[in-house]
Amino acid sequence: MTLFSANLGFLWTELPLPAAIRAAKRAGFAAVECHFPYDIPPAEVKAALDETGLPMIGINTRLGANGPADFGVNSLPGRQDEARALIDEAVAYAAAIGSRNINAVAGKSGGTAEAEAVLRDNLAHACARAAPHGITIVLEPINQRDAPGYHVSLVEPAIETIRAVGAENLRLMFDCYHTQIMQGDLTERLRAALPWIGHVQFAAVPDRGEPDQGEVHYPNLLASLDAMGWTGPVGAEYRPRATTDAGLGWMRAYA
Repeated sequence: MTLFSANLGFLWTELPLPAAIRAAKRAGFAAVECHFPYDIPPAEVKAALDETGLPMIGINTRLGANGPADFGVNSLPGRQDEARALIDEAVAYAAAIGSRNINAVAGKSGGTAEAEAVLRDNLAHACARAAPHGITIVLEPINQRDAPGYHVSLVEPAIETIRAVGAENLRLMFDCYHTQIMQGDLTERLRAALPWIGHVQFAAVPDRGEPDQGEVHYPNLLASLDAMGWTGPVGAEYRPRATTDAGLGWMRAYA
């Protein structure tokens, strides 16, 4: 049976994060995740998680001093001090709320060899900081249509980075939306990547709306993922076409 995590970076964004966690519980989600919770005191988030019983699957490192223009700094040469400060901030926050994962957002480096070396060093730092708390660091390929110049956009090079770093708590974030745009062949790509995957996310392609239309038939794909032995929640990281509550009918296909 497929379980779902509500990504509160896109869902119920009109609500404060603790209220959005409670809304996700009412809607039947098994877990939650978010992007940048840092403006909310961690004690308030932890209280909502404890009240609902929902686990927090993951949070992201901040995007950097230039926001979306950076789209992360973990691969940007000359900004290692900033990257490591943002990693340390994310680890402290994740530990305080019990988050399982941290997405170390790589940044728009253009994909140079120097940037890859910087990314590997910063990921090693992140893994060392996260390990004492039982936190996993995840690396997510992001498509070049939405984030031109993003450092890692393909699954296989991301796995090579993970292998090169060699940390037990470094895994792949497999986002079906991004991977369909860049590579396709999602069922077989999931199967090949499964030993490296720490979390899976999904949304409709190409509009990134509710996963009930578009290029990918998710009931079939997620059934295949279940058959492969995946047991974790799958992250609903989509942008609602209207309100979050109005768009939740897609979940009936998995009841």
